[in-house]
Amino acid sequence: MSLQITIDALCPYDLAHFWAAALPDYEVRPYDEAEIARLASMGLTPETDISVPIDAEGQPTIWFQKNDEAASTRNRLHFDLAFAERNAEARRLEQIGARIRDVRDDHIVMLDPEGNQFCLFNP
Repeated sequence: MSLQITIDALCPYDLAHFWAAALPDYEVRPYDEAEIARLASMGLTPETDISVPIDAEGQPTIWFQKNDEAASTRNRLHFDLAFAERNAEARRLEQIGARIRDVRDDHIVMLDPEGNQFCLFNP
């Protein structure tokens, strides 16, 4: 069995880059010449790609796929992330485009650049 997670995005390229920077060990899957040529044949570039994956060894692939509907309500699925220094991590994530929605006693509710909710906990 393999597990992949797919997230709708207004701009898959930008959101993939945010999450690759946010999640430890994840990287945007590199584009080889064949993939760039395939995109070009459809009038696309990596920056306008409609489906962009991020990978980390031993972890599920996370795909960001084009959807023109902005997030408008609470997510039915979201990431809960645990970091040794929750507050320091929240500041780092704000610097790369996230924002704090709510601070609670045991976690911080944040929004990614497209408004998708996720939570930060201490381990």
